[in-house]
Amino acid sequence: MKVTYLGQSTIELEAAGKKLLFDPFITYNDLAKGIVDVASLKPDYILVSHGHGDHVADLVQVQKQSGAKVICIAEIAGWLGKQDIDNVHGMNIGGGFNFEFGRVKMVNAVHSSALPDGSNGGNPAGFLISSEGKKIYFAGDTALTYDMKLLEDENLDWAFLPIGDNYTMGADDAIKAAAFINCKNIIGIHYDSFPVIKIDKEEVKEKFIKAGLNLKLPAIGESLDL
Repeated sequence: MKVTYLGQSTIELEAAGKKLLFDPFITYNDLAKGIVDVASLKPDYILVSHGHGDHVADLVQVQKQSGAKVICIAEIAGWLGKQDIDNVHGMNIGGGFNFEFGRVKMVNAVHSSALPDGSNGGNPAGFLISSEGKKIYFAGDTALTYDMKLLEDENLDWAFLPIGDNYTMGADDAIKAAAFINCKNIIGIHYDSFPVIKIDKEEVKEKFIKAGLNLKLPAIGESLDL
């Protein structure tokens, strides 16, 4: 299983021979310019945590150029239908489904959600991915919430947690979240793309080390084996 960080909360996860793209936001991310070529992305699946522009800006383009199946909350599925995209699997919080690469369970996130045109984005969500004998938690945009304790006994191998603060939880709450979900291997997302979520990477890394956690902050375009 391999993950490639594409900036903000955009990751490409290769699992069981399939490519899963999460929250595609590249074109309007200055940090990704010249590093990530949107036109080259050909995922098999696109997973969308919620409807904000910094998570769906490239969704329609990438889906249409790849034919990927989109996994998302029911309201976003309905919105995609209006964009002439019908290869969509709508879900809702607490539900799970088996796909070619493994199982996806949609879990709670505490945030807001609306599509760029003002349409209802439904509830924000995170994803629990089970594939290749591993379990991965993608938190999406969220505050620290006690609901994360529900993942405590899932034996997570890795978790993608937002650490940028202001719009989501920051590093201190992400450390608490890691304890709630009982996972020591963390990849930070949702930071540095805008001035208000810029972090001091060395300070954040030190906090995670002191908490006994393995934090990875890959460069945009960098891949890691999970």
